[in-house]
Amino acid sequence: MGTDYVHGYTPAETRRLTEQAQTLADLLHAGTSYPAGSRVLEAGCGVGAQTLQLVTRSPGIDLVSVDISEESLAQAKARVSAAAPDARVDWRLADLHEITEEFDHVFLCFVLEHLPDPHDALVRLRRLLKPGGTITVIEGDHESAFFHPRSAAAHAVIDCLVDLQAEAGGDALIGRRLQPLLKDAGYDDVRAWPCTVYADETLPHLVDGFTRKTFIAMVESVRHRAIAAGMRTPAEWERGIRDLSKAAESGGTFHYTFFKSVGRQC
Repeated sequence: MGTDYVHGYTPAETRRLTEQAQTLADLLHAGTSYPAGSRVLEAGCGVGAQTLQLVTRSPGIDLVSVDISEESLAQAKARVSAAAPDARVDWRLADLHEITEEFDHVFLCFVLEHLPDPHDALVRLRRLLKPGGTITVIEGDHESAFFHPRSAAAHAVIDCLVDLQAEAGGDALIGRRLQPLLKDAGYDDVRAWPCTVYADETLPHLVDGFTRKTFIAMVESVRHRAIAAGMRTPAEWERGIRDLSKAAESGGTFHYTFFKSVGRQC
């Protein structure tokens, strides 16, 4: 179940993921907590940005955190060991296909968007859940981004990210279809809802933490790929980023919607 991670495994991407997790922690993790002693699978833990939220908000869980990148897993282990040394985390360098034991709960954040067959992944994860166990999935939808000042050039560079992720076998718009995906994969009691981020100059922590350091940084991560593929010229790319950055300046506004869904094993 490996994937071409379109954003790259770079220090800049690690910083972006960390900034995103810290800035959006209350928004994305609201309502998600597991009883102490629960056995929880975090599928695709990356550099541990969300892992830290899980062990902090659900102390006493037995967490199994899995990723296919050895480097990311090492960073995750170091991050959690430093911030939550008492957390019980079993770190696994593995593909989701290799996990066979049972869990009380499964958690995925920003994973399905990178998989060529998210339905298959969800079916396999359902088989790992004990009866009555839950799955929680969080994903974004890049077409939900709108901002002031409006700019066709800015939207064009966002579209480059969407198209490159599709070429890599993923779906940057997957958030909007979480409910039908989980339902079709056989989960019961599937619920989904939007988690909206809005940032303007009266919310400087969101302007800096999300608009600049999460979203614009994410688009910038595919600059070289987009230009090399002939999607934009260097000048067109710079204009698009410059216009997008105006949303983080005085008088600018930025809006984005994540989607969160929960299903249950029957």
